[in-house]
Formats: sequence, structure tokens, C-alpha cells
Amino acid sequence: MPGRTAEPIQIYQLKVTLRGAKRPIWRQFQVRGDIALGKLHRILQVVMGWTDTHLHQFTIRGKQYWIPDEGDMALRKMIDERKHRLKDVVSRKASRFTYVYDFGDLWAHELRVENILVPQAGVHYPVCLAGARACPPEDVGGMTGYETLLEVLDNANHPQHEEYLEWIGDSFDPEAFDAEAVNRKLHQLK
Repeated sequence: MPGRTAEPIQIYQLKVTLRGAKRPIWRQFQVRGDIALGKLHRILQVVMGWTDTHLHQFTIRGKQYWIPDEGDMALRKMIDERKHRLKDVVSRKASRFTYVYDFGDLWAHELRVENILVPQAGVHYPVCLAGARACPPEDVGGMTGYETLLEVLDNANHPQHEEYLEWIGDSFDPEAFDAEAVNRKLHQLK
């Protein structure tokens, strides 16, 4: 009986963009196509800079994937993201899908499959290739709250400038993005 040949590994090059930002916030990264959506969630948390303290869900071709509990599954017909691999739910270049993080602030991300590649020797996946701008702070009040934060921080004469600066800290730079720092964190993912 002939031996089974292993399925070839595919590398998905994805671009994730945070919807609604006046100054685009995005990341370009590569992952193995055989990862579960649950691991893709953890990777997105790292590449975007979120803290994984809120619920999330993927919407792919009209189906919703997340980590449901028993009651949620029955009520909302959600699909367990831990049981579905990226390549099984998104199989073509140019495919698009949505990732929502924090149902209160409603951070909606659009993901697009830019390319499907063969793995390169010596590359540790996942890997972040590029990006622009810092992720908004957690619990800032969604995109509207973030835009308000940026306006207040940009205006030293604003009555709430000192209050916002104290809340966010003077080290927050909305233009900052460091792919090397992201990759160090990605290498620690299991």
C-alpha cells in the first residue's frame, strides 16, 4: 500500500487593516495555511498590538467563528474557531474576511489574502513583514474615542490635554510601528 504524501505547506500572506481610521493602521504578515483560526486570533493580537482582554470573532463568507461556550453555540449558531484551519475556510488569493475584536469598542479589521506561497527555508512563521501606525489603546472608546484622543494629544491647549496625557502616558506615539519588536513576540507564540 503506497504511503500517503504529506499535504504541502502553504504560506498565506495577509494584510490586516483596522477599519475606520483616518490615518490607516495596517499590518502585512505571513502565516502557515494549516493554522487554526484560534491561532490566527493570537497572531492578530500580536501583530496589531492588542492585549487579548476582550471577545472576538471572525466572519468568513457569512459564517461566524469564535470560541463559543455551550449556551452561545446554541443561541448564535457560532462555529468553534479552534476546529477550523485557515486554508479550509479561505482558499484563494484576494479572499477577504473580517475579524472583530472587543464588542464594546468594536474594532473591525479587514483581512485580505495577498498571496499564497511556498515556505522559504530558514523563515520562522508567523512573520510580520510591514505595517503602519500604532494600535489604538485598549478601552479608548472605539474609533471615535481614538480619534478624539489623537485630537486632544495634538493640541497642548485643549482643556483635557493633561488628563488624556496622564491616562495614555507620554510614551504613546500613534505613528510608531516596529516590525522587529512584533516578530520577537511572534517567535514566542506557541
